[in-house]
Amino acid sequence: MKHLLFALAASLALVTTAAHADVVDEILDDQILPAMQALVDSSQDLAETADRTCQPDAAPLQNAYSQAFNDWTRVSHLRFGPTETNNRAFALAFWPDSRGKTPKTLAKHLRDADPALLTPQGFAQSSIAGRGFYALEFMLYDASFTSAEPAEYRCALIATMARDIAAKAEAIQQDWQQSYAAQMRSATGRYQDKTEVKQELFKSLNTGLQMLADMRLGRPLGSFDKPRPKRAEAWRSGRSQHHIVLALQALQPLAVALAQDDDDLVARLEAAFQKPILRALRLEDPSLAGVADPAKRFRIEALQQEVNELRALIESDLGPALGVLAGFNALDGD
Repeated sequence: MKHLLFALAASLALVTTAAHADVVDEILDDQILPAMQALVDSSQDLAETADRTCQPDAAPLQNAYSQAFNDWTRVSHLRFGPTETNNRAFALAFWPDSRGKTPKTLAKHLRDADPALLTPQGFAQSSIAGRGFYALEFMLYDASFTSAEPAEYRCALIATMARDIAAKAEAIQQDWQQSYAAQMRSATGRYQDKTEVKQELFKSLNTGLQMLADMRLGRPLGSFDKPRPKRAEAWRSGRSQHHIVLALQALQPLAVALAQDDDDLVARLEAAFQKPILRALRLEDPSLAGVADPAKRFRIEALQQEVNELRALIESDLGPALGVLAGFNALDGD
């Protein structure tokens, strides 16, 4: 009987390990790797489009930029591994920019008009404040830069910035394909066991929710007496509300996958995500300018509260179910 019980326990342990492996495989194969490939494809399209036209108000360029920025936003919570190598995440997305370094850097680039900056090597060595999606937003949507002189250099700089975004996206995906996905599947390399892999994925989920509550919503909300609408993410291009929706829609399947076979928890997570998703969709406030309007502000505050409630549910119920804690994340400077 003892031998039978031991064999049964060993079998259950193997089944549990296999289930965890399946969860990691599912998240990699259905979410992370396809999303990273989408970023590569749209960023390459952005680079090719910027090579053909540099007119900031040209629909093909703005559409290509929008699609690539969408794809980055969908993976912006994955602040580990290939995304963090060589500060790639910051090179793609230097935000928030509390000291206004981005416009200062871009203005200096245009004043200097240095041809060496336009080479891949030269641009890769330049300040991250002048690189990535948020810097390119200035060039395409800010009146101080859309017609800045010298026009020929401005045009070349836009194309260089787009190519740099594509190069960073390609480097991230190559690392995922060549080594990092395998490390997560087998819990090797930087991971000692499957629990550490789950911890990483759970931490990225928590990072995404923290970014939503504290940065995408918290920064423009400021305080009732001092709202900060110009601190909203990507307000110049009217993408602030859109990013909130994209982020929630990207985080939901990650949370559900991590809940594994706990049907009750899955149902509660899905319901908890649907509340802020529906509210975000109904805001009708693309740049979150409503934070400065008392009649509209309460809807944004309610959205932030729902995100915080969702985050509390994930920490109180999903974390213990996985046997992990939120821990430190990239937003904490870890």
